[in-house]
Amino acid sequence: MMMMIPPVLSFVLFLLASPAYSFYLPGVAPRDFQPGETLEVKVNKLSSTKTQLPYDYYSLPYCKPSKIINSAENLGEVLRGDRIENSVYTFKMMEEKFCVVACRAKLDAGSAFKFREKIENDYRVNMILDNLPVAVRWQREDGNLNKVFYEHGFRVGLKGQYVGAPSMVEKYFINNHLSFKVKYHNDPEFESARIVGFEVIPNSIHHDPSNWDDEKNPQLVTCNTNTKTNIQPSTVPQEIEEGNEIIFTYDVLFEPSDIKWASRWDTYLLMNDDRIHWFSIINSLMIVLFLSGMVAMIMLRTVYKDIAYYNELDSQEEAQEESGWKLIHGDVFRPPDNPSLLCVYVGTGTQLLGVTLVTLLFAMLGFLSPSNRGGLMTAMVILWVLMGLFAGFSALRLFKIFKGDGNWKRISLKTAILYPSILFSSFFILNGLIWGEKSSGAVPFGTMSALVLLWFGISVPLVFVGGYLGYRMTGIDPPVKTNKIPRPIPHQPWYLNPPFPILLGGILPFGAVFIELFFILTSIWLNQFYYFFGFLFVVFMILMVTCAEMAIVLCYFQLCSEDYYWWWRSYLTAGSSAFYLFVYSIFYFFSKLQITKMVSGILYFGYMLIGAFTFFILTGTVGFYACFWFVWKIYSSVKIE
Repeated sequence: MMMMIPPVLSFVLFLLASPAYSFYLPGVAPRDFQPGETLEVKVNKLSSTKTQLPYDYYSLPYCKPSKIINSAENLGEVLRGDRIENSVYTFKMMEEKFCVVACRAKLDAGSAFKFREKIENDYRVNMILDNLPVAVRWQREDGNLNKVFYEHGFRVGLKGQYVGAPSMVEKYFINNHLSFKVKYHNDPEFESARIVGFEVIPNSIHHDPSNWDDEKNPQLVTCNTNTKTNIQPSTVPQEIEEGNEIIFTYDVLFEPSDIKWASRWDTYLLMNDDRIHWFSIINSLMIVLFLSGMVAMIMLRTVYKDIAYYNELDSQEEAQEESGWKLIHGDVFRPPDNPSLLCVYVGTGTQLLGVTLVTLLFAMLGFLSPSNRGGLMTAMVILWVLMGLFAGFSALRLFKIFKGDGNWKRISLKTAILYPSILFSSFFILNGLIWGEKSSGAVPFGTMSALVLLWFGISVPLVFVGGYLGYRMTGIDPPVKTNKIPRPIPHQPWYLNPPFPILLGGILPFGAVFIELFFILTSIWLNQFYYFFGFLFVVFMILMVTCAEMAIVLCYFQLCSEDYYWWWRSYLTAGSSAFYLFVYSIFYFFSKLQITKMVSGILYFGYMLIGAFTFFILTGTVGFYACFWFVWKIYSSVKIE
């Protein structure tokens, strides 16, 4: 089996290095443009926060080049639904143009319906120039010139009335005139310039096709050549109706800027006032750190006092008259019910923990910045595959502690198959719904095949290798011996029965992340960039500490009540924070989103269920490891006769 991994690994890496799934970093290196050099605007997907279903730009009858060329996309871009293609919008560096005709198109019934449908669902057009997404600049309502913000992309059109409309019937108008502004920063050492901004002002203008001809009258009467605004103040918007002929036009202006190339993404990242964000994050961190410190101090003092008290007992008779966690030393390491399933969950959680930590570290170092489209998702997929080694090792290592006499290959196979099969099956069903809507967000069959190949070609063999190594290692004997006959568990009060402490244990871990969770959900479902990876790493570490401490505290109370079924309880206690995460996602859906389409709602809750299940495995594993260390530590510190 070891000899078969290199060929499979080489083949998959060759596949990922191909143009369709390359790891290229688009636009990471600065590009210098000379005056007169051609600039080509690329078009991306049409996106909507109402439907969450992206569509290809050319699914609408926009102006098409003679040959549509798809740009190379990495694996993450394909999974995100990005479809980057060339367009008819081409500029010359430093050469301004006004009212350039891109094309003219006559709407039939189907085209008019598509435009109206996209406008009704608030779809936005996404374009890219030199790896910078186009943005619409807006002024704050307070009138402060320094208070501006940007929206990703521009709307396909508007719905409503215009000044002077003869009727009050709502109509649909298309944004057929685009005024581009390209900001550039001059390089003092060379005559070239670097693009640092890409803005657009969309307008709806009814260009009269009867007053325009390519050769005889190339200048549209609706364009004003005397001013840079080039739009007549009395222009009528272009209505979308069957039979209407639409002329698509554009302008391009170039504006020097003091923004350096290294800081050009700041405009896109700082789109909102982040003072509330910073205050909320710091306040949450302070509260969680304070509570964690208090819990840790109480636990250390109480446990050390118990150990000192038990070690001072003179006889076995005195010990038997006492109550507490020492009395169940002969049962505390008794294997739990269904130990193989627990090993599988712990192994999968170890894999998720490794993926999360490494991904956050790479993101903090800037390798997975928003400028690298799809880089974050690509990195997570590849790391998941490679971390299969740790999943198999940790699962079989725990199985060896349980003195498992089953086949180690069976445990390895379950570890390699259980979580990915649930994830892949859910993803396949949701992808089928997206495909049924004819959305570009549907993952192609080739990409699905590549994911399956990564799973079975690299991940599964690595899980088996890790499992083999973990099973071959010498087993670790518990610090106390296990009795042959289980000790009866006394009657437990209601507040120590499993449902109450399990649900209680997830409140504080969820409280550590719910503020940051709001911004993460906003970036995913409201089409915004997320860039606080440093804060996210700190919050994640505090989440881990909080899960560990809450699991230890509740495990200590459980052992003190002479209940030694702590294995699964420790996992469920920390993992219950996923329940609150999903409840919060329901609140977020009804309070922040405007999704009305059933398919979009199914997609939202389907993906959030996957996220909550992943969060359950991750936090549950942390709680289990913390309790395992705690129980092992206290029973190895007390004298057992």
